[in-house]
Amino acid sequence: MSSHVVNPTTSTRWRSRPTTDVATTPLEVRRRTLQVALGVIWLVDAALQFQPFMFTKAFVTGALEPAATGSPWLLYRPMIWADHLMVHDIAWWNALYATLQLAIALGLFWRPAVRLALGVSIVWSLAVWWLAEGFGGVFSGGSPLAGQPGAVVLYAVIAFLIWPSDNGGASSVVDAGAWGRRGAIATWVVLWVDFAVYFLLPANRAPQAMHDLVLGTASSEPGWVQSIDHGFASVFAGRGLAFSLGLAALSLAIALAVARPALVRPALVAAMVFAAFVWLVQDFGGTLTAQGTDVNSGPLIALLAWTFWPLSESRESATR
Repeated sequence: MSSHVVNPTTSTRWRSRPTTDVATTPLEVRRRTLQVALGVIWLVDAALQFQPFMFTKAFVTGALEPAATGSPWLLYRPMIWADHLMVHDIAWWNALYATLQLAIALGLFWRPAVRLALGVSIVWSLAVWWLAEGFGGVFSGGSPLAGQPGAVVLYAVIAFLIWPSDNGGASSVVDAGAWGRRGAIATWVVLWVDFAVYFLLPANRAPQAMHDLVLGTASSEPGWVQSIDHGFASVFAGRGLAFSLGLAALSLAIALAVARPALVRPALVAAMVFAAFVWLVQDFGGTLTAQGTDVNSGPLIALLAWTFWPLSESRESATR
C-alpha cells in the first residue's frame, strides 16, 4: 500500500487562499451589498422595459420624442434620429434594450462578472441619458423633483463609485472607488449644487410650479397614489417660492456637509430623506402606470448616499 504525504505548508496556503466569490472584509461586504442593490434596480428597470406598452410605437412618440423638446439643436437631431430608427422596429429594439438591462442586473448579481456589468452599465446609461433623456432636463430647465439631471446618469456615477478595488484601508466605499474620495466628493458637490441651482430657476420657483408638477401625472396613477399627489399639491399650492428656497438651501447644506467628517452621517441621512420625498413626488417613478421605464431618481439618490456612508469604527478596527 502506497503512502501519500501532504505538505502542511502547501495545504495551509491552499486553504487560506481567499475565494473570488466571497466578500471577506467590511469594505468588500459593503461594496458587494451596494453592487447587488444596484443590480436589483437594474432588474426592476428590465421588468418595466418588458411591459407591453414599451413594444408599441406609442412608447417612442409619447415618451421618447417629447424628451427631445427644448434641447439644443445639436442634441435634438441625434435624439430624433434615434427615435425614428426605433419606431419602425420598436418590438425588436425594445426587446434588445430590456434584455441588455436584464444582463446588467444578472452580471451584478454574479461576482465574477461585476466589472463587465458595471462597465456596460456606464456606457449604456450615458447613451440613454443623451439619446433618450436629452441629458435629463439640464438644457430645458427641469426640476430635481421631476428627475433632473436624469436618473440614468446616476447609474453611471454609482457604478464608478462602487467599482471593485484592492484598497482595504479605505474608510468608505467611495474612498476605494474609481475616482477616490476627492473625486467622489467633487461629484457629490456638483450634483447637489445642481439641485440647488435648478430649484431656483424662475420656472421652478413660481408660486404654482410644484403644485402643477405634482398633479401633472396624477391622472394615470392608481387612486391611492392620486391621493398622495393631491395631498402634496394642496401643501405646495401658492408656496412654490418658499419650498424652492428651502429645498435649495437643504441641497447646498448637503453638498458642503459631506466634506466634514463630523457632518457626514447627518448629511447622508438628510440626503436619504430628500430621496424618499422626491420619490413620493415622482409617484414612485411611474412604476405603477404600466408605462414607466425606470424607478426615476429617488432610489438612485438614496443609493448614492449609501456609497458615502462610513464603515463603523468597530468594523474598521476588526480589520487592523
